[in-house]
Amino acid sequence: MAGYLPFSVTLSNSPELLRFRRAIPLLAGWAALVAALVWTVTGPLLGVVQGHTPEVLGIAWLGVFSVGAVQLLLTRFLGPMAVIAAMLLLTVLGMPASNMSMSVYTMPEFFTVLHGFLPLPAVGEALRSVLYFDGSGVGSHLLVLVVGAVVALVLTLVFDARKRRRNPDAGPPPVTVPSLHGGPRPATRRWRYAALLFFPLAMVTMMISVMLGAMSSPTPRDMPVAVVGATVDQAQDAVDGLDRSMPGLFDLRAVGSADEARTQVRDRTVSAAFVLPSAERPSATLVTNQAAGASAKQVVTAVFGQVAAGQQLDLETDDVAPLSTTDTMGSVSMYLAMGWVLSGFMIIIVGANAAPSSRPLRRLVPIVAGWAVFMSAVLWLIAGPITGSVSGHFWPLWGTGIVAIFCVAMFSAVLERLFGMLAVVPAVGILMLVGVPASGGGLSIYMEPEVFRVLHEILPMPAAVEAIRSILYFGGDTVGAHLTTFGIWGAVSLALVVVIDRFKPLRTGSVPHEPDADEPEPVKELALV
Repeated sequence: MAGYLPFSVTLSNSPELLRFRRAIPLLAGWAALVAALVWTVTGPLLGVVQGHTPEVLGIAWLGVFSVGAVQLLLTRFLGPMAVIAAMLLLTVLGMPASNMSMSVYTMPEFFTVLHGFLPLPAVGEALRSVLYFDGSGVGSHLLVLVVGAVVALVLTLVFDARKRRRNPDAGPPPVTVPSLHGGPRPATRRWRYAALLFFPLAMVTMMISVMLGAMSSPTPRDMPVAVVGATVDQAQDAVDGLDRSMPGLFDLRAVGSADEARTQVRDRTVSAAFVLPSAERPSATLVTNQAAGASAKQVVTAVFGQVAAGQQLDLETDDVAPLSTTDTMGSVSMYLAMGWVLSGFMIIIVGANAAPSSRPLRRLVPIVAGWAVFMSAVLWLIAGPITGSVSGHFWPLWGTGIVAIFCVAMFSAVLERLFGMLAVVPAVGILMLVGVPASGGGLSIYMEPEVFRVLHEILPMPAAVEAIRSILYFGGDTVGAHLTTFGIWGAVSLALVVVIDRFKPLRTGSVPHEPDADEPEPVKELALV
């Protein structure tokens, strides 16, 4: 993110910084700043990384510099749209090819090939090698980053030289985003450059601190589990004994009926149920709900497997809602929800800058409504017929997606009216960087800091994940509650937009600006490569 995010915004706001001789030292300094930030957060603050300071700093610097060099080249060819290419190569393809969260050998062979030359796998494998394997094999991964940076820089020089020969009098690219905050362009370059620095630095800081802080040490914290005995008193005795042996890990609740406990597991009141043996059933039974959270099932299976073994009991498992064969990790709901949230956010940010005439509410509402209908159908097509991750459920997913996209867009409109382009920072922070950990889509909220349990009931991203889970696995039992969450966000946001528009003049055209007093002449600037 630190490597590709800054340049596309810089191209639209301050293209003079992308002149080769100016961009390279700036990139080197930016990479050093981000490397220090990453080390500070992961080391002294969170304690995730112990030791290996020079290696971590070096790999982080080289990774940011290499990605930034490639992104500088892409901006020459694609302009501001280079950010789309970067997201495709680095995130959409880079994450599955990274071999970090899932083995690359469990995926199509295409990703095994990408693993050999994309930067995210190179950075991840280099860090893994240093942190856990005494640097074994790190050289080949660093070589990928070095070669990528050198090739990108050479090609950038070649591109600039050819462009100068073809049109020596051409000026720099036009300024299409004069001000990141949506108002008049700052009077001096100092404030403009400060905003440019704040934008990617805030994004990277939030990602490395919030998401890593939430998900770096997954330990159960008061995870609700029912304990079933022949009587409630017997179950309570078992609860008391288990609480003494593993305090704080589980919120154990005595239940006198296996059927009642199974119902609580299915409606997600508890994460699992431990049924003690009885005269009729000599073995213990662990009732789980994989569709409600694969990580929670893994934890309770491991822990109560040890409990049963310690008491020399046979343990049977009973999963009330196993995941489908096309959703073995339970991630389909999270990725589809991310698609809904990103669709609602992007239509506002892109539209406000590319087509500011769409900003008045009387135009914005029908545009967003049509976009929500269209994108909800597109995302279902991707999740269903194209990838095969979802089978059926078109109507409930389509309808819920429309509501989710529209309401997220209205919330994003509030932020865009207040902060302009900088609305990306709070919007992504609230909707994604905080929303993903709070959703329970990748990791159970009972394995994260307690604040995320509160946010799970409030934010749009958790509502989207839980609505999709409910539709796919539980007959839509809780969709109404999650639609209510979206409705509140949408209605309050729509009212705030109306209020803001009454007191703040609404920009419907490009922001006029005069060149800075210290801004160089375009032709002279271009001639210096």
